[in-house]
Amino acid sequence: MKLFVVLACVLAGCLAEKPRPCTSPPLLTGALTVSTQNEKLWLYAKYLYDALGQKVRLTEQGNYQKKPFTYDALLLFREAAMYEIDDKARTCKKKPLRADFHPMEIPSNSSLVGQAVVGSSSGVGQGLLVNTWTGNLSGSTGQYVATFTEIGCIPVNTKYQTQEYGWVLTDFFNNVIGISDPGLLNPPDYCPTEMTADGEQSEDFTSLFFKLQ
Repeated sequence: MKLFVVLACVLAGCLAEKPRPCTSPPLLTGALTVSTQNEKLWLYAKYLYDALGQKVRLTEQGNYQKKPFTYDALLLFREAAMYEIDDKARTCKKKPLRADFHPMEIPSNSSLVGQAVVGSSSGVGQGLLVNTWTGNLSGSTGQYVATFTEIGCIPVNTKYQTQEYGWVLTDFFNNVIGISDPGLLNPPDYCPTEMTADGEQSEDFTSLFFKLQ
């Protein structure tokens, strides 16, 4: 009788907890695409994310204002430095990184939009349970909408408003917990130790990765 009551309770959803804001695993590897409402920018990137060391590496290719580009950037937030890397040519520039590190997470003041299944709920393994949240970007009137998995708090997609691009959509996929080659989060031996002479931070689009805070 007790087993029947428990099973009935599970089927009715009475044991389910309300989704709560969460933080992604501190070490992630994966890929993403970024597209903008005004169609100025589209890019595909492979990423390495280390929240413990506050390091990120993005290897990008895409189009900006209909011009193709490739870009390899290592962001070291604790050092306030970013490295523009060309591994084939073995060249590297060190520039100031004027941005704060923000972990991939759902902010605690976010509002739950709802829970849904991506794919199908008809059978085991056919769908992915996700939660969608919304709120305002810190220090901005712009809104964001973010979808993360219910189990594991893995990012699925984020969308937020900007003045330059309009809505910016980022889709995450092929995410893996952990980093197989941590050495990729250290500057190559041919990178300089000093900042470049101009001291300017380039237009690199990497800040799109960390707008959500």
